[in-house]
Order: sequence, then C-alpha cells, then structure tokens
Amino acid sequence: MSLRALARVNLAAVERNVAALRGRLAPDVRFCAVVKANASGHGAVPVARAALAAGADTLGVATALEAAELRAAGLAVPVLIMGAVSAEELPIALEARAELVAWTADFVDALGRRRGAPVDVHVKLDTGMGRLGTRRMAEALEVAERVLAAAPELRLAGAMTHLATADEDPEFVRAQLASFDPFVAEMRRRQPLLVAHAANSAATVGEPASHYDMVRCGIALYGCDPMNDAPEHYGLEPALELSSYVAAVKPAAPGESVGYG
Repeated sequence: MSLRALARVNLAAVERNVAALRGRLAPDVRFCAVVKANASGHGAVPVARAALAAGADTLGVATALEAAELRAAGLAVPVLIMGAVSAEELPIALEARAELVAWTADFVDALGRRRGAPVDVHVKLDTGMGRLGTRRMAEALEVAERVLAAAPELRLAGAMTHLATADEDPEFVRAQLASFDPFVAEMRRRQPLLVAHAANSAATVGEPASHYDMVRCGIALYGCDPMNDAPEHYGLEPALELSSYVAAVKPAAPGESVGYG
C-alpha cells in the first residue's frame, strides 16, 4: 500500500534542539520538555525519550491521559500536568504519579482528602496570560498554605506563571516577571527548595531573567523558531518533514474554469 503523505520525524534533531536550548541555561536550571498534544504531532513517547537523552529533566503535558501514556511507556522521570485536572481525571493523574498545578483551595482540599503516595503541587499565579491560575497573589499564597497544611499527603513543589508575549513584547514580559518575583519570594519563605518556573520557548531564548529554576520548552523542541524569525538563529533545526506526491498536472487556458464557483 502506498502512502498519500508521509511525516518523517528526526529524533536526532530533537536531541540537538534540546542541547542547544540547554546551552542557554545556567548549569543548575532544570529543563522541562513539553510534549503535550502528542508532542505537537511528533509522537509524545519517542520525543520524550529523545529529549531526556539530550538532558531534559522533566516532562510537561496538558492532561492526565497524556501523563498516563508516558508512564505506560516506562518513563519514570517527573511529569508535570500543566492543565486543569477534573474530578474524573484525578485518579488517572494520581495513578500516573504526576505533579499537579493548583490555584484554588477547593482543588487542594480535594487532593488532601485522598490517600496514597505524596503528590507534588505547583501553585500558579496568573501574571498576565489570563488563562489558568489566580490573578490574586494573596489567594495563591493561601493555596500554598493549604498545600503545606495537607502534608505529608501533599508537597509544595513549585511556583509558576506563564508568559504571554515573550515572542513580541519584552516590556510586558518584564511587567509579568515584576509581578512574579514577589510571589516567588513569598513561596520560598514557605518552602525554600521549591522550583520556580515561568519561561516558555520564546522566553528561554529571549529573556534570561525568566529562567528561574526551570524552563518549559515546547515549540522549540521541534525546531520551530519561537521568536517567529529563523530557527537557525537559535541553533534550532526542524524535526519534521512532510512529503506527498503530485496527483495531477493539467494545463489551463485563459478563461477556463477551475474549481468550485
């Protein structure tokens, strides 16, 4: 059977991209390889293995089922579910031993009532992305206090935010970091060993002040330029090639119809 289209994924390119991105970081900064959405169509498990081989420390996903897929493949490294986890998904996330993100007291209370292995929790402050997380630092700190009160079932593992304009508006990035810094300081006062993280791919290559303890790279893993410029400027190379065939070629004279309408 012949294929109409063929996607070739170069895992060696993924490894080289991770190495290039890691080269921008201080030695003690951790690297989270974001493999959500089936690694953006590249294959979550093989891409995760390639990223880990190149020095990634943590894997990032969006859903509990994505975390479960990585565990089923035998990957034992930390896996952070960055998206919301519903009550129905929570048992899957816990079975996968995933790290979770919290921004409401209700979610933390629900976590604290279950029994089993301790769960690492990252508290998210929304500094301007406008999606997940609470906009109020006081509320985020209250969530952190709930996590600490639920020990040993829960562990306060991280403080995080998400940058909205790292590819186009450095001034807004600086404003977000200015909001995040005091939150990190307060969180460290409660748990000195937690991991602070904010940087996506664009911030990893464009804003060293955003690196904190860990960066979370997704699109750059695959060789796409997060700054919408040219990937080779950042030592990145495309990891996917899509090929197909020409089905037909026919001449068209001026005035002849072509296609609908």
